[in-house]
Amino acid sequence: MSSASPGITPAGSPTITESGVPAGGKRVLLAKPRGYCAGVDRAVIAVEKALELYGAPVYVRKEIVHNRHVVETLRERGVIFVDETSEVPEGALVVFSAHGVSPAVHAEAAERNLRTIDATCPLVTKVHKEVNRFAKDDYDILLIGHEGHEEVEGTAGEAPDKVQLVDTAEDVDKVEVRDPSKVIWLSQTTLSVDETMERVDQLRDRFPGLADPPSDDICYATTNRQVAVKAMAAECDLVLVVGSTNSSNSKRLVEVALKAGARASHLVDFAHEVDEAWLEGVETVGVTSGASVPEVLVMDLLAWLAERGWDNVDEVTTANEKIAFALPHELRKAAKA
Repeated sequence: MSSASPGITPAGSPTITESGVPAGGKRVLLAKPRGYCAGVDRAVIAVEKALELYGAPVYVRKEIVHNRHVVETLRERGVIFVDETSEVPEGALVVFSAHGVSPAVHAEAAERNLRTIDATCPLVTKVHKEVNRFAKDDYDILLIGHEGHEEVEGTAGEAPDKVQLVDTAEDVDKVEVRDPSKVIWLSQTTLSVDETMERVDQLRDRFPGLADPPSDDICYATTNRQVAVKAMAAECDLVLVVGSTNSSNSKRLVEVALKAGARASHLVDFAHEVDEAWLEGVETVGVTSGASVPEVLVMDLLAWLAERGWDNVDEVTTANEKIAFALPHELRKAAKA
């Protein structure tokens, strides 16, 4: 586990069990899987390794992952986060975030003689390759995603003349294609599965020949975390999702919890952000976290709940994740050298 996400259980944390929590009274249902996915872990470790190998400062374009705690921890260690590559001094080292960047960003970095480490999640890279493949085959590509999200900007930038963003239902009506028999949909990796398929159905009503991507674009971690929330939401009076407001997959977990039957659901970065008024009349609290959230923040929340009487914790497991990604090749090469 990376040092930006120490796996320390706070004092006073409740014992987590797989079963045996009584149905009545105060209890916590803890979703599993939750928190860090393989792509996030890889990206955070990449920045830490860059600090070890090259020393501070290390520049990172955008937030390495969408989590306040991780970003602030790395900033304290000498990482400088910038919005654009042009803010990085010529010849300096810059890390590209897990969300990916467009070819134009790579080109700008080369023009400025920047040393680069590409920490793009391999699952995002897969979608970039799909864009290139279908653009070369002269398809119109309908990218389902959220306007302004860094991942969408990077993906669309692979073939801006062939990609149209579909965010809302209204966007479906605005789509124009050259040949209805050569249209394919792709998606941002961190979307709600249900919302994405709703957009696909709307698009297919307009374009019956709409082709599906060769493989599921929504990442395994996003899907798994949503499945886990669905499994427990109907039993929860309140679901607390640990995650930052700019984290797409964390925000989707709140939406999924509400649609799956939770009476209420809220997104918090830290335990102290929980409004105690939310707990009035609540017996069962569901807890989960987005894919960019270190486990220590979940443990903090469980300890906070335990202090208020919610000290029976039952872990609801719907999948066991064992996926890991190799570090960016730039770091592997440097380590060998």
